[in-house]
Amino acid sequence: MGSEPAAQFNIHEAKTHLSRIIERVEHGEEITISRAGQPVAKLIPLVRRVNRTARGSLRGRLVMSEDWDSAEVNEAIADDFGTTA
Repeated sequence: MGSEPAAQFNIHEAKTHLSRIIERVEHGEEITISRAGQPVAKLIPLVRRVNRTARGSLRGRLVMSEDWDSAEVNEAIADDFGTTA
């Protein structure tokens, strides 16, 4: 966005036009929400770091130990969560 100031909406406008505001944010715009003229929140676009929509997207990146699904490991996890395996 550079040096361009963020668009600003008051709370009433933001509630009334939330869908349109979210659409603008999805397209990279930053939006400031104000109450009585004072900025109280900023909406910024979220940037996905990794797109993991396909099967096998972690292949070769995820390393699991040989005993990852052993009875002992499952019991330890169950104990950590206060349940029984």
